[in-house]
Amino acid sequence: MPADYDTDFYAWAEEQARLLRAGRFSRLDVEHVAEEIEDLGKRERRALQSRLGVLLGHLLKWRCQPDYPNRKSWRATINTQRRSLAQLLDENPSLRAGLEQVIERAYADGLDLAVAETPLDYDAFPKCCPWSVEEILGHHWPEAAPS
Repeated sequence: MPADYDTDFYAWAEEQARLLRAGRFSRLDVEHVAEEIEDLGKRERRALQSRLGVLLGHLLKWRCQPDYPNRKSWRATINTQRRSLAQLLDENPSLRAGLEQVIERAYADGLDLAVAETPLDYDAFPKCCPWSVEEILGHHWPEAAPS
């Protein structure tokens, strides 16, 4: 009895993998396999946006709270996210094509994170991302925001 996509996804996935490896393509649940492959790509794009949001939030905190005593943890998070993003982009180079648009969406997440984790309100931060792709992903450390 073939596994059903809707009632036991794990068994269905295992069965589809076995069929692929055995070259039994006519037995594949092609529509659902294609859907799952597309979802894998979307998952990578969501991971990119999520990591960028965290990175941008910490860059904003770094820029707008230069005297905060625990900046060391922010630096560590910035470094970690930059390394993770470099690996994600190395493994998925086609994600670079739409990076500016992803940064625009991720900036809103980063802004929310900075507001939630500081005493500052939205008007204390730039409305749009103030950094280039190279600055975000590189070794750039933002100067303190003008007072």
